[in-house]
Amino acid sequence: MKYLIVALALFAGSAEARPIPKADTVFLHGYVYTVDARDSVAQALALREGKIIYIGDDAGTKRLIGKKTQVIHLKGRMVMPGLIDGHMHPQSGGLRMLNCNLNYEALTIPQFQARIQTCVDADTEAGPESWLVVINWFEQNMQPAGTVLTHVALEGVKTARPIMVHSSFGHSNLVNARAMALAGITRDTPDPKDGRIVRDADGQPTGLLEEAAQDLVDKLVPPPSVEKNYRATHLALEAMREQGITSFLDAYTDIETMTAYRTVAAEGGLTARAHFAVLIDSPADYDADKAIAEVLRQKAEFEQKDDGVKPVMKVDTAKLFLDGVYSAPAFSAVMVEPYFEHGRPGQNYGPKPYFSQTQLDDTLIKLAAAGLNPHMHADGDGSVRQGLDAIAAMRKVHPGEDIRPAIAHDEIIDPADYKRYAEVGALPVLSFQWGKPSVDIAASKEALGPLRYALIEPTGLLELYGARIVYGSDWPVDRLDEWLALQVAVTRTAVGEDAVKYPGRLGIDPGLTIAQAIRAITINAAYSLRQDKVTGSLEPGKFADLIVLDRNLLEIKPEAISGTQVLLTMVGGKVVYQAKE
Repeated sequence: MKYLIVALALFAGSAEARPIPKADTVFLHGYVYTVDARDSVAQALALREGKIIYIGDDAGTKRLIGKKTQVIHLKGRMVMPGLIDGHMHPQSGGLRMLNCNLNYEALTIPQFQARIQTCVDADTEAGPESWLVVINWFEQNMQPAGTVLTHVALEGVKTARPIMVHSSFGHSNLVNARAMALAGITRDTPDPKDGRIVRDADGQPTGLLEEAAQDLVDKLVPPPSVEKNYRATHLALEAMREQGITSFLDAYTDIETMTAYRTVAAEGGLTARAHFAVLIDSPADYDADKAIAEVLRQKAEFEQKDDGVKPVMKVDTAKLFLDGVYSAPAFSAVMVEPYFEHGRPGQNYGPKPYFSQTQLDDTLIKLAAAGLNPHMHADGDGSVRQGLDAIAAMRKVHPGEDIRPAIAHDEIIDPADYKRYAEVGALPVLSFQWGKPSVDIAASKEALGPLRYALIEPTGLLELYGARIVYGSDWPVDRLDEWLALQVAVTRTAVGEDAVKYPGRLGIDPGLTIAQAIRAITINAAYSLRQDKVTGSLEPGKFADLIVLDRNLLEIKPEAISGTQVLLTMVGGKVVYQAKE
């Protein structure tokens, strides 16, 4: 591919009248993948004051190199825009590094109990009233396959403490009898709106709490201290810059999280452009005006003004949950057609939608008037359709507003709705790593039925129908591994031991090319955050948010993408991570 030469007026008038300003940093002898409108490739780039001032060949940098210019010889390595994660939960990821961690592993009940017992025994300062919070429980991968836990498993842990175990998917908790007693959960406790207390055949609660029922116990657990939140923010930012993430959306934030990030930012430790989505919940007495007023109040308190190329905090998004998850055992995603039972369509369409269509339409219209982007969780095709309908209603009232509505996850979509994303300007925010054969998908195959199973995770199909696809890791629902996700986007296959257990491609979806996958995690994600004018591609005038890789993603086999290592991460021209080698 021919090198791109970008002409830039470096000074007004003749060269004799004014000296050429020199670059702060110049990268030479590289493969500079710009992700511009033509996916152009260059050999070199130059930076000054945190912005890109030149992209082209090595020869064009000579007049920009001065005595103080740092010259980096790439030796053919790939440079690309920094990664932009359009949907994650970084504070939860940081906090989970500080808690009792089951690490997403497949466990038998004795192993599950032993891991939690180790945490209990290690915490010698905790008293019987101290809550033990356990995280990253891969509920769908308990062994042997099909094992469903109840509180009885937790009664085998030798402690008087109340225990709460978080499923890694984030849509269910398992609690012990002590925790249920403290929460007042009995056979007579009604299911809360948008939630379910799982019960046995005799009507007794099993200890498994799904969706909004988690709040019955969550509200009793003391929130993390200011110091713990501060530590979690630093851990999250460290994990992100090692992955090459230079911008992100925290897709469900809280005041404690934004307070911690504000403290870190004031100390100069914010190493990524931080966007935050404030939750709009759907209680029985839902009032859209009050909910949006609270989002705007938090925006006024925490949003920071742009400060040149320096990363700042933006509170520009509202988060709305439209349903839960399609996967077993919850089946809490809203469906157009019912889940299958005994090989045929049954009677279960999933839960009642969390918002009525009128409520959702009204909320999105008012969010647009307030200049806020709606970001909707929708896992099933019924909730996806509801979100698309609400966006269409919003566009009719605000056709000219720069609102960039997102529907996150989109795991099951009715084919009739594929083309609607482009028609109404809806952004599907997808977690590519889910688009492979896995234990949770296999466990849900029968309930989905043959058609939905064949079309599950329709990444490539949405691309074919013109949707602007955005990537979001949903970390810590999974381990933070952006490069595995990019590989799966292309191959649709599992890796490592999972590839042996679950061979072959997932479904009939064609997947993405690596170029399409890269755009989803760079310029498309920048667009979703309304910062595509300054990030997401490497072009003169844009911020110098970039990464250097140990391999060329466009020249290696797709199966090698997941092994990618980030050698350097730069945000606004400042190096925020550099590999040891």
